[in-house]
Amino acid sequence: MLDADFVRTRILEALPGSEVEVRDTTGTGDHFEARVVSPAFAGKPMVQQHQLVYAPLQQWLKTGELHALALKTYSPEQWQKLGQR
Repeated sequence: MLDADFVRTRILEALPGSEVEVRDTTGTGDHFEARVVSPAFAGKPMVQQHQLVYAPLQQWLKTGELHALALKTYSPEQWQKLGQR
């Protein structure tokens, strides 16, 4: 069973300088949602942004320990345009 801090740490290690929030959506430690704001996403389409987040979690996705991860990804510019800061 994983926890939100574990998932958050793995994402931050792969995308340093990012703002990451992770929430366990079911309380079972295998379904999460994450919001990631990262400079690494600048100029990248959403699919590539999501691939960057999934990459450090592949081991747990393959084993099924991490069953689902719903993502909302933004570059800092996209996030700022949304007025979320």
